[in-house]
Amino acid sequence: MRTLQIAIVGIAFAALAGCAMVPTVRQSDLDAWKGLPVDALDTHSIFATMPMTRHITPSGIEVRNYANMAHSTTCSGYQHGTRAQCTSDDVGCNNLFYIRDGRVIEYAPTGQCYTDDSARPQQRYLNLSRGS
Repeated sequence: MRTLQIAIVGIAFAALAGCAMVPTVRQSDLDAWKGLPVDALDTHSIFATMPMTRHITPSGIEVRNYANMAHSTTCSGYQHGTRAQCTSDDVGCNNLFYIRDGRVIEYAPTGQCYTDDSARPQQRYLNLSRGS
């Protein structure tokens, strides 16, 4: 009986720890981009691997979307010789960067996104830009 209680408490703690580790977008990661030259974005090893689209707003702001998406298709089973019903969807994150005069003014990820230290400007760029 004591073993069962310990097991239940362990499972409860594991479940709580899992909930506490839900990926989130950290404001500090977004703020780290403000004011940086667009070169920091162009040379970033993660964003450089993502497909990027860009457009210019009527006010002259460049909007770049570094899309980190996966295509998902879900089908329901066959029934009485009929075809399966399938739905397709793109899931993931649109990493939106707003740029004016060659500098990042905002980073606004949308969708199913999370940030961590890997989403920040890279130290190698920061060192080079300071002349270190």
